[in-house]
Amino acid sequence: MEIRKLEVFCKIVELKSFTKAAEAVRLSQPTVSDHIRNLEEELGQKLVDRLGREVVPTPVGRLLYGYATKILRLRQETLQAIMEFNGNLSGNTIIGASSIPGTYILPKLISSFRSQFPEIKTVVHINRSQAIAKKVLEGEYDLGLVGAIWNEKGLEWTALFQDTLSLVAHPDNSLNKGQPLTVRDLFSQPFILREPGSGTRKVIAHILETWGYKESDLQDVALLGSNEAVKEGIKAGIGISMLSRRSVAEDVLRGTLVALPLEDISGQRPFYLVRRKNRALSPVAAAFADHLLAAAEQENIVALV
Repeated sequence: MEIRKLEVFCKIVELKSFTKAAEAVRLSQPTVSDHIRNLEEELGQKLVDRLGREVVPTPVGRLLYGYATKILRLRQETLQAIMEFNGNLSGNTIIGASSIPGTYILPKLISSFRSQFPEIKTVVHINRSQAIAKKVLEGEYDLGLVGAIWNEKGLEWTALFQDTLSLVAHPDNSLNKGQPLTVRDLFSQPFILREPGSGTRKVIAHILETWGYKESDLQDVALLGSNEAVKEGIKAGIGISMLSRRSVAEDVLRGTLVALPLEDISGQRPFYLVRRKNRALSPVAAAFADHLLAAAEQENIVALV
């Protein structure tokens, strides 16, 4: 069995489409179909079925997929080991990141990564957490770094960096009295929300649900599509919101924003590294993932000291 044909087969199983698989592996659809037909002839078994618009593996296809992913993963590990031994790891890796890790975490880590692997180019796409998870699953992104988790069987999530959401307001806001606030105090003020699919918004909804409230209980007055836009909205007096401490640290220091204490609410959340299950990373993507894991471990050690 040829490695390339196994790669094409796995992509069809993951994307459930010959057309999407052809685009992902940059082959024509007839060539992809030929690869699968050749595999089926070699094994003497039907590997996929078409159910409407979806392509699904047969029982034998599912068996082959499990072994094929192991073969591909071992191949990538071998290539990476050899490239690292030769000291010439190079290429591109594409990372999807939600706004906070993409803006306040990854730039410094890319810098330290490049000092170790100067021939690797890291491409970061800032996107909504849900959109990133989808693109990682489809293979468009090698890795994702997001602030929320979903029940997606095809992905694995590893908690890395810690973050804290703070209630943020204009310094002149009536809630800025130096006293801890309760969840109910959130409902007395106009509230700025992030767009659906935002990890920050998902965490806010979870905090409210924990206290028996719903997102609809908020006086939402604006829906803004980025963390920076929400900050500017607060400065303009539109309303209050909950934002990452990483993103407002400098504004709080300058006094253009205030972080208000919330009673009995930690606001802590992790950022997750998102990878496809049972799929080998490219050598350069695997190197970057290892760099993220090492940096997160070091940050957690420092936080405990």
